[in-house]
Amino acid sequence: MRALVWHGKHDIRCDTVPDPVIEHPRDAIIRVTSCAICGSDLHLYGNLIPGMKNGDIMGHETMGEVVEVGPEARGALKVGDRVVIPFTITCGQCEQCRRGNFAACERSNRNAETAAKLFGHAPAGLFGYTHLTGGYPGGQAEYLRVPFADTTHVKVPRGLTDGQVLFLSDILPTGWQAAVQCDIQPEDTVAIWGCGPVGQMAIRSAILLGARQVIAIDRLEDRLSMARAGGATTINFAEESVIERLQELTGGKGPEKCIDAVGMEAHASTFLEDTYDRVKQTVMLESDRPHVLREMMYVCRPAGVLSVPGVYSGVVDKLPFGIAMNKGLTIRMGQTHVARWTDDLLRRIGEGQIDPSFVITHTVPLSQGPEMYQVFRDKEDGCIKVVLTP
Repeated sequence: MRALVWHGKHDIRCDTVPDPVIEHPRDAIIRVTSCAICGSDLHLYGNLIPGMKNGDIMGHETMGEVVEVGPEARGALKVGDRVVIPFTITCGQCEQCRRGNFAACERSNRNAETAAKLFGHAPAGLFGYTHLTGGYPGGQAEYLRVPFADTTHVKVPRGLTDGQVLFLSDILPTGWQAAVQCDIQPEDTVAIWGCGPVGQMAIRSAILLGARQVIAIDRLEDRLSMARAGGATTINFAEESVIERLQELTGGKGPEKCIDAVGMEAHASTFLEDTYDRVKQTVMLESDRPHVLREMMYVCRPAGVLSVPGVYSGVVDKLPFGIAMNKGLTIRMGQTHVARWTDDLLRRIGEGQIDPSFVITHTVPLSQGPEMYQVFRDKEDGCIKVVLTP
């Protein structure tokens, strides 16, 4: 089969690789009909997260048709089913899965011992996302093996297109969880840093959950325009002070809830801060650039909530933790517990409350994937979300 394969920093190729096969009775094989490039894939593209190996298949936003089912998964799946595959692999049986903490599944990370040495405890297995999360081949391919397939899938009802449901794999539940973690009240202002795909989903999620005002922060006009179309007031951090503008929009009190939809590659609005973080990251004195975290801690209203769906990989520097402590801020973060949210989100899609396909700007064949990684990274041609069709 053909697949997008990692060969090192900024080196993704469309290679011919062996077809996947059933390896365990709970496995299934799907023929991929649509997959996508995620912003967190760009961290791998830039070799900013450890654990990738030459030859790893990329991708964790995938859907398709079941073509083979292991004997222990046949009660849940059959050949011909259309399914979305969550990026988090979940056994459905361990203590964390029973509690709904699917991104902390205790059984799906087949490299758990190695991951625990770095993290203290291992996270769940993830598709196409380093050997610290299991080293599973990803879904930017013609076929995908799905471990624990009886619990790691979302069945697609008739009448819904790939574009409407593909993002149940990651960015829609990620944006939704980011908003839910804020415990949004009707009088709340929610400020969202980053208007990429997750930020766009968080904007619409916060509005669906009843926020009085949603403020979206970015520097690219095409992203800001999409945010305004979703109901947000926008701030272009390249042209105006985020802190001053947020004070104006909240009567000097600051937003009650803040969402970091940027993560480890944040751009600072001042030259000195941006240069400081980039130099520290380059010489490996910090792995992540935490400008957004610093700004959220400073501007958030006392007793507010910081929600962090943006991916961080390791160590940050000069984080004003004393500000967060003295203001009594609550910080909630983590990989997405996809299966916790999919039933509700699938219902909302079916009822027309949200159509996630709005975020798609580019749809291309899988073979064009390598060049689209660069287009997406460099934000060329108004690129916000790329869908690949094997």
